[in-house]
Amino acid sequence: MEPQPVRAYSPTLYESLEALPEGMTGEILNGQLHTQPRPAGPHAHAAIQLGIPIARGYGDGIDGPGGWWILIEPEVHFVYDTEVTVPDLAGWRRERMPYLPEGHRFEVVPGWVCEILPPSTASKDHEVKMPLYARYGVRHAWLIDPGEQSRGLPTR
Repeated sequence: MEPQPVRAYSPTLYESLEALPEGMTGEILNGQLHTQPRPAGPHAHAAIQLGIPIARGYGDGIDGPGGWWILIEPEVHFVYDTEVTVPDLAGWRRERMPYLPEGHRFEVVPGWVCEILPPSTASKDHEVKMPLYARYGVRHAWLIDPGEQSRGLPTR
């Protein structure tokens, strides 16, 4: 009997995503692993400046309706370990997701996502992620460019 060739182990896309070095973020979009470094200062600043008032109003009900979970960079699994995105901000109505998951995988489709557009990922956010969000039923999607004047965002 002829010896059979040994196949080299090939990790799944999600295993490759989990194995990324510290400081890298990964997403699996349309069957491809996309990686990028953690957000730069202006990006992180825009996320927190936007996230705080939204979380106060929509999450806590201070100066707003409440009733939402608002999170920074959750790992959203539209298809478990197969279609994975990490929006800069995302929100879920608490009636749709009464409790936060124990782990890092969010399997309930968010009702709102926000992508902050650094030049390095702007085309991916526009051309890949926005259609993906629409396909999976995200009702509201925002694109924020921190390079533009941030009128309306609190600065203090």
